[in-house]
Amino acid sequence: MKRSYSVFLKGAGMGAADAVPGVSGGTIAFITGIYEELIHSIKCFGPSAWGAWRRGGLKGLALHLNLAFVIPLILGIVISLVSVAHIVTYLLENHRLLLDAFFFGLVAASAWLVSRRLTDWRLWHVLPLIAGLLLADGLPALMPLVSGLGSESLMLGVAGAIAISAMLLPGISGSFLLLTMGLYGSVMEGIKTFDMVLMAQFGLGCLVGLAAFSRLLSWLLVRFHTATLQLLIGFILGALPLLWPWRELVSYRLGPDEQMIPMEYRNLFPDDYAQLTGDPSGLVPAVALMLGGLIVVLAVGRYVSPNGSQ
Repeated sequence: MKRSYSVFLKGAGMGAADAVPGVSGGTIAFITGIYEELIHSIKCFGPSAWGAWRRGGLKGLALHLNLAFVIPLILGIVISLVSVAHIVTYLLENHRLLLDAFFFGLVAASAWLVSRRLTDWRLWHVLPLIAGLLLADGLPALMPLVSGLGSESLMLGVAGAIAISAMLLPGISGSFLLLTMGLYGSVMEGIKTFDMVLMAQFGLGCLVGLAAFSRLLSWLLVRFHTATLQLLIGFILGALPLLWPWRELVSYRLGPDEQMIPMEYRNLFPDDYAQLTGDPSGLVPAVALMLGGLIVVLAVGRYVSPNGSQ
């Protein structure tokens, strides 16, 4: 029961992070030490489950699918997404700078936490680190192509597959990719209002993305463990510019409903931000929240061993 409650809370943290553009639930999974178990558990939902059921019945199937872990985790994610969606939309509209500051500290510290898992580092592992940085920087620029697919149901399905794959990666935010596709507002509104058609179309894409991408990640983690972790660190570091609190929007495009979709930001010093926007820089509370995010990660890291156990 204690394990289930702990996993539920970690799922709630993942759901809360996934609701914020620029933050990944995969980062929270890494911080809390459940990332690799999550990836390997998702991979088990496939043809191999049929064999496990035939050999061991329902008990064997439950063990194969690791349901004692998966069920409380999903409950935490879903309940958090539904409940936090209202809070997040409020904070994004009214306190975006402070919200970004907290997650900047949290994500920056998580890169250090992931580095603790590098037990056999080699010089060539710099290559996957650079690849992660480049992918994190370049992926958002490709996302507007999704809005050109035409059919709304096809767009939602493809968006779901991409977003859920991104949510499995620390550092890459599925919510931010949805934002660059022009679909973040409609998906969040659909979740808040329980639009079953939209949720079904988006959810089907998520299932396809989960099935395919979890198998790829599981394979990489088993065969190229350290290189894959370096790739994930690159993703995390590459996400930090998107969370810098003091930034100026320099380019955008209009989505299907004429909503403004940010494409490129310019990061500023706090004083420059205050002069440019006429708003207070909020330097003291922002730095305090950055340190708060850092402390949260360090506190969690004390209770999570490098292999992810507590």
